Amino acid sequence: MTTLQTAQAGQTDATVPAASGRPGPGAAARAARRLVGGSTRLVLLVVAMFWLLPTVGLLLSSLRGPLDIGSSGWWTVLTKPAQLTLHNYTSLMDDPTITHSFLNSLLITVPATLLVVVVGSLAGYVFAWVEFPGRDWVFLLIVGLLVVPLQVALVPITSLFGDLGIFGSIVGVVLFHVAFGLPFAIFLLRNFFAGIPRELLEAARLDGAGELWLFVRVVVPLGGPAIASLGIFQFLWVWNDMLVALIFADADSAPLTVALQQQTRQFGTNIDVLSSGAFLSMIIPLVVFFAFQRQFVSGVMAGALK
Repeated sequence: MTTLQTAQAGQTDATVPAASGRPGPGAAARAARRLVGGSTRLVLLVVAMFWLLPTVGLLLSSLRGPLDIGSSGWWTVLTKPAQLTLHNYTSLMDDPTITHSFLNSLLITVPATLLVVVVGSLAGYVFAWVEFPGRDWVFLLIVGLLVVPLQVALVPITSLFGDLGIFGSIVGVVLFHVAFGLPFAIFLLRNFFAGIPRELLEAARLDGAGELWLFVRVVVPLGGPAIASLGIFQFLWVWNDMLVALIFADADSAPLTVALQQQTRQFGTNIDVLSSGAFLSMIIPLVVFFAFQRQFVSGVMAGALK
């Protein structure tokens, strides 16, 4: 009996190396995952290249002269790089209308973004953690404002701004953007702030912290990614807006988008002026996005996980 058990044990030990030498089922799964991962990266790379193709074409068109633009496509730069020139940008920057409108865009976008972020953050904290009568009903009213089309308010607010004496000014454009940016800001930040652990706030209150101290020292650092995401969204919306500025801004307070639209009407198909101006209007949003890219991704992922 002992000899039989020893033989069976020896047979089992002899078969173990043979079995362990074969590729197990995990090896095929790992190979499939690598193949799928490589295919996914390739597909994403191709999609990204097609997505960036119009931007690359706009950039190369803005670096070509009007004769080259009229005679061939922008892709000919790849074989004839001598076509590239900065003359379009120098001519554009020498235009006082463009430079003044570029400054107006900054004067409109920066205050509109800062006001929405600051007021939206304070209101979001209040609706999330401060008890007051009718809080839920007021928040539902703000959420309902999200579905109000912007075009509905153009005529009544035009009349209101005319009575207040701010129609046609930068102040009027900023106030309009702030009014229509706040509902989304409050909705977004209230939902994010509500996910902060209550124990953390209660511990700070037990240490004698007031609501303002809680907001500045606890809520704002924890909600930094969401606040950064809101700031990027608001900045892009206001910077790229043309409808509101076209109605509420006069010639002295018109932003870059309106100035480019007027250049289209003035020069017709002058693509060298339009391409360089359009790419100039893209520089600031790109800088803002890449400067806060990490916070933006963190805020989006945090909102998705919540």
